[in-house]
Amino acid sequence: MKTVVVYESMYGNTHLIAEAIADGLRAESDEVIVTPVVDATRQLLAHADLIVVGGPTHVHGMSRENTRQAAVEAASEDGSDLELDPDAEGPGLRTWFETMDELPPMAAAFDTRLKAPALVTGRASNGIARRLRAHGSRLVVAPMSFMVTKKSHLLDEETTHAREWGTQLSGALAAEH
Repeated sequence: MKTVVVYESMYGNTHLIAEAIADGLRAESDEVIVTPVVDATRQLLAHADLIVVGGPTHVHGMSRENTRQAAVEAASEDGSDLELDPDAEGPGLRTWFETMDELPPMAAAFDTRLKAPALVTGRASNGIARRLRAHGSRLVVAPMSFMVTKKSHLLDEETTHAREWGTQLSGALAAEH
């Protein structure tokens, strides 16, 4: 079983969550690849059984070019303790989805978002899930959110939560086979 975890990350939070999810998935998958969206090519996804896609929540949904630019600017402000993920300035998930045809048959969606009710923050994972289904994938679990602070730092327990969610995904895959 081949699984590819694709992420968009501005400050490294979604990247860390993607790695933790992959750790949880390794129990059931023969091969688990974690990749930034910029490197998620058709060739990499070829023969994958499961794709897990995640990104940050910006303005109630998936990031846009202008919200990605605002994140870059926020990291460069005087006194900011935010650091850009090495792949932050590449294309985002919206652009990537536009370039993709059919995706692997099974999928899961996740996001990182501010710790507050989803009605207030929105959830990028809902938009990711819609796009995954539009590209021919079937969700094996409900979309998941992982929380960040008001200062855009991942909450301490969220990598453990992500690893557990990855294990849950492994269980869903085992049930499929």
